Amino acid sequence: MNPETLADQLRRAGIADVDASTRRRAEYSTDASNYRVVPEVVVFPRHADEVASALQVARDIGSPFTARGAGTSCAGNAVGSGIVLDFSRHLNRLIELDPDARTATVQPGVILSDLQRAAAPHGLRFGPDPSTQARCTLGGMIGNNACGAHALAYGRTADNVAALSLLLADGRTVQAGRLGDLADPVGAELSSLVAGNLGVIRTEFGRFPRQVSGYSMEQLLPENGGNLARFLAGTEGTLAVLTEATVNLVEAAPFTALAVLAYPDMAVAADAVPTVLPLRPLALEGMDARLVDVLRTRRGPAAVPPLPAGGGWLFVETGGASLDGAIAAARQVVAAADPQASAVVTGEDARRLWRIREDGAGLGGRTSAGAPAWPGWEDAAVPPERLGDYLRDFFKLLDQHGVDGLAYGHFGDGCVHARLDFPLAQRPAAFRSFLLDAAVLVASHGGSMSGEHGDGRARGELLPAMYSPEAIGLFGAVKAIFDPANLLNPGVIVDPAPVDADLRLPLARPVKGARGFSYPSDGGSFSTAVHRCVGVGKCRADTTATGGVMCPSYLATKDETHSTRGRARVLQELANGSLVKGGWKSPELMEALDLCLSCKGCSSDCPAGVDMATYKAEVLHQRYRRRRRPASHYSLGWLPRWAKLATRTPRLANAALKPKPLAALVKRIGGIDQRRPLPDFARQSFRQWFAEHPVASGKPVMLWVDTFTNGFSPEVGKAAVQVLEAAGYSVRVPAGEVCCGLTWISTGQLDGARRQLARSLTALQPAIDEAMPVVGLEPSCTAVFRSDAVELLPDDPRAEQVKAQMRTLAELLTERGWTPPALTGVRAVAQPHCHQHAVLGFDADAALLRGAGAELSTVGGCCGLAGNFGVEKGHYEVSVAVAEQSLLPAVRVAGADTVVLADGFSCRTQLDQLSDRTGIHLAELLASRLPEQATSPLQPASQPEPVNPTQPGGAS
Repeated sequence: MNPETLADQLRRAGIADVDASTRRRAEYSTDASNYRVVPEVVVFPRHADEVASALQVARDIGSPFTARGAGTSCAGNAVGSGIVLDFSRHLNRLIELDPDARTATVQPGVILSDLQRAAAPHGLRFGPDPSTQARCTLGGMIGNNACGAHALAYGRTADNVAALSLLLADGRTVQAGRLGDLADPVGAELSSLVAGNLGVIRTEFGRFPRQVSGYSMEQLLPENGGNLARFLAGTEGTLAVLTEATVNLVEAAPFTALAVLAYPDMAVAADAVPTVLPLRPLALEGMDARLVDVLRTRRGPAAVPPLPAGGGWLFVETGGASLDGAIAAARQVVAAADPQASAVVTGEDARRLWRIREDGAGLGGRTSAGAPAWPGWEDAAVPPERLGDYLRDFFKLLDQHGVDGLAYGHFGDGCVHARLDFPLAQRPAAFRSFLLDAAVLVASHGGSMSGEHGDGRARGELLPAMYSPEAIGLFGAVKAIFDPANLLNPGVIVDPAPVDADLRLPLARPVKGARGFSYPSDGGSFSTAVHRCVGVGKCRADTTATGGVMCPSYLATKDETHSTRGRARVLQELANGSLVKGGWKSPELMEALDLCLSCKGCSSDCPAGVDMATYKAEVLHQRYRRRRRPASHYSLGWLPRWAKLATRTPRLANAALKPKPLAALVKRIGGIDQRRPLPDFARQSFRQWFAEHPVASGKPVMLWVDTFTNGFSPEVGKAAVQVLEAAGYSVRVPAGEVCCGLTWISTGQLDGARRQLARSLTALQPAIDEAMPVVGLEPSCTAVFRSDAVELLPDDPRAEQVKAQMRTLAELLTERGWTPPALTGVRAVAQPHCHQHAVLGFDADAALLRGAGAELSTVGGCCGLAGNFGVEKGHYEVSVAVAEQSLLPAVRVAGADTVVLADGFSCRTQLDQLSDRTGIHLAELLASRLPEQATSPLQPASQPEPVNPTQPGGAS
C-alpha cells in the first residue's frame, strides 16, 4: 500500500500521530544493527487504544507490525517493512511504584534510567541495566530480555518481570502471569504444546543463564511454575504487543567499590572469571585495553582514569553495607583473582570507568587501527567456565577470516560483545561466511548465539547450529498459536531471512560533489563519515547532569528527527540509500538539519565520534555553493565583515540600529528573529585599545583577536592582556582584522571559510616562525584552529602548526605553572562553551580555578544560542527550550554572589537576553583579583610594528 494511503487509513482509525514522510521512514529504517528495512509508516501511539487501532489496520490489510522502543536493538529486532510503532514518545509513563511490594508498573516507553531515579529514594532499583540504560525503554528490554552488567547479581529482565498486559495479533487483550492462570485459549494450546515436548525443552533450554536465543521454553515447564510473563520476555515482539508491564524491583547495594584487574590479554582475564564468581560480585565485566586506547586517542589521556597496566581488564564491582565493607570485598577479589596488576577505585573514578564501559558499543565502532567496525556477532555467550577457551578459539577464527575487532562484555555471565571490521561494502559474502563459522564455534562450547540482545535478523538463521530440528519446530508452533497470520515482527526467530539479507551497506552509492572537508579519519569519504552512526542512541539520553552536551535539540523536542542519530540516518540515505532523492537539494536534508545547533557536542559525546556540525556545514556548502543562500547566511555568516565596518564608527552603527522600525527591518531582511535584540558594538574596539597600550616585557605570546572580542566584548581582551602580562608574557596580536572563518563554516560557506583561514594563517606566520603560543579567548574560534582548520586546509602545513600552538587561556597559564591570584571565597558556576567541551576540554580551566581556591560547579548542555542558530528566524522557541535544560535553571538557583563564568560570547548573550544574570569570561575573573601592581604595564613603550606588515589580511 502507498505510505500516505496507509497513513490516512490509520488516521481514520483514530490515531493522531502518524508519519509517512520520506524523512521519517529513513529515520526508522534501521536500529543499532547492520540492517535496513524501510517501514511504510511510523506511528506514535498516545494510549493503548491507539495501539489496538493500529493493530486492527494491520490485520485488515495484512501489514507487518513492529513495536519499537528507543531503537537501540543491535540485531535488527526493531525494524519492519509495514507499520512501525514508536512507544518511547508518548507511552512513557511510570504508572505506579510500590516500594512496599517492590514493584513498578510502567508503560512500554518508560526509559530505564527514569525508573531507576524514581526507585532510588526508596533504596530500590530495577536489577538489569544495559549500557544503554539512559535511553533504552522497558518495553524494548522486555522484548529482547535485556541484561546488562548487574544481571549477574539481579538476573535478566525475564527474571524480574511480574506481569504483562498484551494485545494478541487478533486484537484480544491478555494479562500474562502464570500460564495456568490464563483463561484465553492461547493458554490451553500452549500448555498442550509444552506437555507434548517436555524432553526437548528440558534438555535443550535453560542450560545456562545467558541462553537467550530462540524462545525461552524452559520458563513454561511445570517445575518453573509455567511462567508465561517470563516466557514472553525475549520473544522480540513476535508473539504479542506489550501495552503495560509490572516489574519487580530489588534492593540496591548501599555502597560499592570497583576492583580493576589487569591481565596480559582478554582470554587470560576470562580464565580468572570462575575464581571470582564464588565471591558473588555485583558485576564482572571484561574490557579490552585497545577499547580504552580508542578513547584516549579521541579525547586525550585525561579522558581515562589511571589503570593498571595490561592488555585486558576485569572490572569487578562489589557491594557492602559501608564503603569500607565494599572496599574490603574488592580487595578480597584482588587476592583471589591473581591479576598481574590491580587497583581498587571508588567514587567518581569508578563512575568514569563505568561510563567507558557503557560507551563500549560506540567506541568499538572503530578498531584500534581506525577501520569501521560493525555489530553482527554482537553478544554470543558461553558458560563462564568455558569463556577463556572460547575466546582463544574466537580470536583464531578472526585471524582465519581476516577480521579484527575489540572485545568486551559481561564476562561474569560468559557474554562477549564484539564489533568487527567486516568488509560489508566490499565483500558482504565474507560477513555471512564468518557468521556461519562463528555460530558453529559458539555452539561447540555449549553456548548461545545471543546472550542478551535477542536474535533479530542477525542470528535467526543461525539457530539450527545450537538447536535440534525439534526445538526449531517448537518455535514455529508457538508462533502459530499466538500469531497465525504472521503479522508481528515477521522474519524474526521464526522463518528468518538470511543473515546477509537487508544489510545497510555503506558506500554503495557515494554522493557527488567535491568535499568541503577532508574527513581524514574517514578515508576522505563523507559517506564513511556519516556511517559512523551505528545507532547506539546516546544522543537520545540526557547527559547534561554529567557535563554532556549532545543532543540539545532532541532534548528540547523529544523527536527522533532532531537527534544526532535521526539526522545521520537521513544522511546515510543520501549517501547510499534509495529514499532520499535529489542529492544535496533534497528537502529531507533541510528538515533533518534545520534544528541542529552545530554545537559539536556529538563529536565528543557520541561514542562513535559522529560530528553533525561538520556534516551540516558540508550539506549547506554543497546545497548552496554558487547559488543564492538564505538571508541569514549573509547577515550572520558575514558578521565579521559587518563588524569590521561597524567598529570604525560604532556610535553611528548603534544609533542607526536602535530605532525599532529600522531594527525590525534589518532583522526581517537578515532572517533574524524579531525577538532577538541586536547587540551593541563597543565604543572602542579591542584593537583600537591595544594600539594605545604600552608593551610589557616578557615571553612573547600571540593573542588571537576574534571578531566577538574585538567588536563586542573588548573588556575580555583587555582582561586577558592584564592576566598574560601578570604571568610574564609580552602580548602581541596579528596584524589586520583577520577572521578564523567560524561564521562561514557554520553557514556552510566553506570556500569563504578557507579564504578566511588562509589569511589568518598568514597573519599568524610570525607566531609559527617563532613557535610562539597562540591564545584564543572565544572558545568557538579557538576550536576552529584546533579542529576545522586542518580539515578545511589539509594541504597547508601551517594549519597543523597553529593547531599545535593554539591554547586556551587556562591551558597556557597552567602549562606555564603560573600561580593565579587567590580565588578563595569565590563561588562560580561555569557554562563551558559547547565547542570547548567538544574540542578543547574544560579540565585546564577547572584545575586553574579550583587550584586558586574557587568553589566551582559546571553546567552541562548547551546555552541554546549557539552562534547564529538561536538568532535565526524559526529557531527562537527551541533556543529558549535548550537554555531551559541546564543553563537557566542553574543560574536561577545560584546565589547573588555567585560568579557566572561563560567564556563564549553566545553564552553570555543568551544569559543577558533570557535572565537577570551577567556572565563573565575567565580572563575577567582573574584580572579582577590581580594585585594592583600586577595590572600595571611592566615596561612602558610604544606599540611595536605589526607582526605581519606584508600581509595585513582582512575580515572580508
